[in-house]
Amino acid sequence: MEMFSFYNVENLFLPDPKPLHRLDPTKSGLKGWDEKRYRNKLFKISHVFQLMKEENGTLPFLIGLSEVSGRKVLEDLVEMEPFNSEYGIVHYNSMDERKVDVAMLYHKDKVEIIDSEAITFFFEIINKKNTENYDTTRDVLFSKIKYKETVINVFIAHLPSKREKDINKPKRDFILNEIRNRILKMVGREKEHVILCGDFNENPDDESLVKILYDNKNEKVLVNPFQELFNTRNYSTFHYKSGLLYDQIIISKSLFDNDALNFQSAHIFNSEKISSQVRNFEGRPFRTYAGTRYLGGYSDHFPVFLKFEENKNIIKKVENEKFK
Repeated sequence: MEMFSFYNVENLFLPDPKPLHRLDPTKSGLKGWDEKRYRNKLFKISHVFQLMKEENGTLPFLIGLSEVSGRKVLEDLVEMEPFNSEYGIVHYNSMDERKVDVAMLYHKDKVEIIDSEAITFFFEIINKKNTENYDTTRDVLFSKIKYKETVINVFIAHLPSKREKDINKPKRDFILNEIRNRILKMVGREKEHVILCGDFNENPDDESLVKILYDNKNEKVLVNPFQELFNTRNYSTFHYKSGLLYDQIIISKSLFDNDALNFQSAHIFNSEKISSQVRNFEGRPFRTYAGTRYLGGYSDHFPVFLKFEENKNIIKKVENEKFK
């Protein structure tokens, strides 16, 4: 059994330099973000994956992350248990105004990176004074990987947030449409496997996330296993009283029947150990901050993951090739 996971880790920044004045703005935008809180955050994130390993018997072979700021935080993370420096990093600095990026961790003994790139988006600003003439957002990370001789195309996204009467909706739609066009070439002419994961800031029933599942002939080419979880009121994050399933992993139909990995099930890792114990917030993620108030938790999102069954024949073939 293999697992693929995605986790919005909520503002993983390096510690802020000590401010000259108490009211000076911080680099991270967080209040009191010092070395102690940073180390506690790293421990919390790594502990989530330790718990995941204890429950499932293995760590994910690929992990998508969002809200990480720079490569150094990832280097610090993969040195810790349960990763133990066995995971490599794919990361690019984005032009996001908050300096948070998406990234991928991969098990170096199982995965080979064939190619990767940051897909950057620029949006023109209209009728705004004293600004540049474009706006930026977080990149979409693309990686072409090889898992036991099987090529998989992986997209990791953290789409623009919902705010100010959802002025970012057109941006999310545009980005998803661009990703869709890329995916259609891969699953159509090239017949390749695809995994698209991320914090989409939309639930699985949103029109754009439904549209991306179909090609131009209205034939289904992708499957979103998190639709059923959302329909049965399972959530990865919350906004006030509303449960949301913004964190999702979407896969090509080819990953249901192939020579390497076959989809088994989709899950939200909402262990009680990483959930809030506060009355009225029980069952929700135990977050690091609530506004400016430091809580010392894990993240305001639960991680999500897929389980895959390995094809035994391809494993034997790969093992035999090693001894030739």
